[in-house]
Amino acid sequence: MARFSIIFIVLVISLFTLELFEPIRQAIILPFTGFLATFSAAIMQIFDADVVSHADIIRSKSTAAAVQIAAGCNGVEAVIILFAAIFAFPSSFMHKIIGFIFGFFAIQILNVIRIISLYYLLQWDKNWFEWFHLYLWQALIILDALIVWLIWLRYLPKKLSNADKAEATEIHS
Repeated sequence: MARFSIIFIVLVISLFTLELFEPIRQAIILPFTGFLATFSAAIMQIFDADVVSHADIIRSKSTAAAVQIAAGCNGVEAVIILFAAIFAFPSSFMHKIIGFIFGFFAIQILNVIRIISLYYLLQWDKNWFEWFHLYLWQALIILDALIVWLIWLRYLPKKLSNADKAEATEIHS
C-alpha cells in the first residue's frame, strides 16, 4: 500500500505541476479545451442551430449567453487522478494503457454531457447553473474517475506475474 500511495502522490503532484507550465498549457491544455467546446457545440448543433463555439466558449447566437470551458472544467484534473491511480497500481503495462484509454474516454464523454447540460442550464436559470456547476458536476466528474478505476481493478487478470505478485503483496501488507 505504501508503494502505491507514494507513486500515486508523486504522479499527481508531478502531473498537476506540469499542467500549470505555460508551454504545456498553450500546446496541450488550451487546444484540448477548444476541441471540447467545438465537439460539444457540434453535438448541440444537431438539435439547436442557435449554438456556436469559438476557442473555449460556447454561446447562443440569439441571446449571446455563453459558457466558457475554463481550467478545471475540461476534465484534465480527473484524467490526471485516474492516470496516477492506474499507473501506480501493479499490473501489466498493456492493462494500464487499456484502462487509461477507456477511462479517458469515459471521463470526457461525461464531461461533454456536463458541458452541454451546463450550457442549457445557463439558458434556463442562472441559479441552477451555478449550483450544478459548482457542486454537482465537479463531484460527478471526480467520482467518474474513481468508478472507472474501480471497474479497471475489477477486470484486471486474476493471474499475476511474479513481479506483480510481489508488488500486490506489498500493497496489501
